[in-house]
Amino acid sequence: MSTVPTAADHRANERTDDRGAAQGAGAAGSSTPASRGRSRNKSAIGRQERLEIALLSGPAILLFLTFVIFPVIMAAYYGFFKWKGFGIPTNFVGLKNYITILTDPEFHAVLGHNAIILVASLLLQGPIALLLALLLNKKMRGQSLIRVLIFIPYVISEVIAGTAWSLLLQSRGGVNRLLEDVGLGALTGDWIADPRLAMITLMGILTWKYVGFAVIIFLAGMQGIPTELLEAAKVDGASYWQIQRRITLPLLGPTIRMWAFLSIIGSLQLFDLVYIIWGQYIASTAGTSTMATYMVVNGRLAGNYGYGNAVAVVVFLISLAIALTYQRFVLRRDTEGALTGGGQ
Repeated sequence: MSTVPTAADHRANERTDDRGAAQGAGAAGSSTPASRGRSRNKSAIGRQERLEIALLSGPAILLFLTFVIFPVIMAAYYGFFKWKGFGIPTNFVGLKNYITILTDPEFHAVLGHNAIILVASLLLQGPIALLLALLLNKKMRGQSLIRVLIFIPYVISEVIAGTAWSLLLQSRGGVNRLLEDVGLGALTGDWIADPRLAMITLMGILTWKYVGFAVIIFLAGMQGIPTELLEAAKVDGASYWQIQRRITLPLLGPTIRMWAFLSIIGSLQLFDLVYIIWGQYIASTAGTSTMATYMVVNGRLAGNYGYGNAVAVVVFLISLAIALTYQRFVLRRDTEGALTGGGQ
């Protein structure tokens, strides 16, 4: 028996549809305030994090701007003047100081000296420090004492170290006397003034002074290598040197690259040991002068502080360019891995 829907049935269906639509609209309306509440919470958390970052990093940024960026800006400003170091600079020379620096053969020479020091420091200090770190990373008697003895030269003041070596390396100093006493008089020489020996002498002093710093950094990096990897390699029958080559050195890569970065910057800014041992005149004739000693000799000692400031700016730009290039092509993987949320 078939039934035909009446008008009352149609009205009932329409009321049911209206109630369903109203309920759906109510549900949609009730979800909107919740989502808005979550967005407000996220926005509040974001503001709180930014405030914390500003409070924690603000003092450091202020100090950096005050003692780094502002002096660089003022040095660049004074570099446009011929200035005696006091009063307001008035003798404007434009780019003359900077052009003189870039065309001065003496500056080209000291730039080459810094390049030699940079490369030699990496080639000498790196392998020596790595071998000492591998040795001191093993259990042995007197391990702590040896570590302290290696690190002592680094903590000695540059003034004390430079004064001591300048006395020992004189023509009749302790080094030549010792060589003569042990029957090696043929090896004596003028270690400071002879251009053939001066750079070798400088690299020997720098290695003695800073290799302990590299050893401590490498040892700290080795402490972070999981011992399970080393023990598993031993179980698999790997020799000691295979373990170092296949496991220790690759995992120590970030530490080595960071040490190399610090060594590069230090080589570009080397001043104190050279100036103390060789002085303002012998350094240039012996071939050990650096960009920093050139700045002092041709700026402060010559009474031309404008030129000295221009040299400081050029040295800063060279160091900055090398640092940014090294970070871009060498430290990029390490710095990206250290960033929080870098994979998001």
